[in-house]
Amino acid sequence: MTKAPAGNIDSDSTAQTLPQPPATSSQRHRRFTRWQRFQILMAGWIGTLAVSLVGRTLRWEIHGWENWETARKAGKGLIYTFWHREICAATWFWRQRGIVVMTSQNFDGEYVARIIQRHGYGAARGSSSRGASAALVEMIRCMRRGQDAAFTIDGPRGPRFVAKSGSVILAKATGAAILCFHIAVKKAFVFERSWDRLQIPHLFSRAAVFIAPPIFVDRDEGDPGMAVKQKEVQEALESLQQRGEAWLRGTDQ
Repeated sequence: MTKAPAGNIDSDSTAQTLPQPPATSSQRHRRFTRWQRFQILMAGWIGTLAVSLVGRTLRWEIHGWENWETARKAGKGLIYTFWHREICAATWFWRQRGIVVMTSQNFDGEYVARIIQRHGYGAARGSSSRGASAALVEMIRCMRRGQDAAFTIDGPRGPRFVAKSGSVILAKATGAAILCFHIAVKKAFVFERSWDRLQIPHLFSRAAVFIAPPIFVDRDEGDPGMAVKQKEVQEALESLQQRGEAWLRGTDQ
């Protein structure tokens, strides 16, 4: 098992290792009632403050940082890929890098977009269930301008821990590396009734980021090859999750 040079780090140090282009957002907004707009406003600010407050107190470990370095050296950009339930901790860890994230066009997606944009992300509006094609086109454009992208790959509504095809499609179109990662948190509040069992880390909890070797997709890859790459993404995320569970138990090697 490999780690970054410092076993426990403040993620502020990693935030300076990547270029930080300005975040962008595709303007694909639906109309909301006045009450919904008020709720979105409040949820956006509360969520922003919560992510900042919790994130500043977390004590981080990084496992597999050399895989990030390998992907970066390829020079084609990164497609960060992870499970939806980890979005709170992930938003803090990878902040201020101009990463473009696909967010849904529904009520939840609207305030999530505001939270991530305030932490230095771009938002391409769409999801696997609505507006996906337009959002993917926007992400391709952003990546060609030098920005990275990210997918909560089992979102926006699940099934939980089942990877969808977005990262593989985007990797084929851009040549960028798919970088799967998993975040394990020692102590967290879990929304048991939410489809993803969203995790909100406790203040001052220990957290660990596990990063897999990059996955590349050829531009001329056909449907059978795409299916193989999709399986690689699923298996990489499952393997990282198993390592995270071992870390939580204290049995990781």
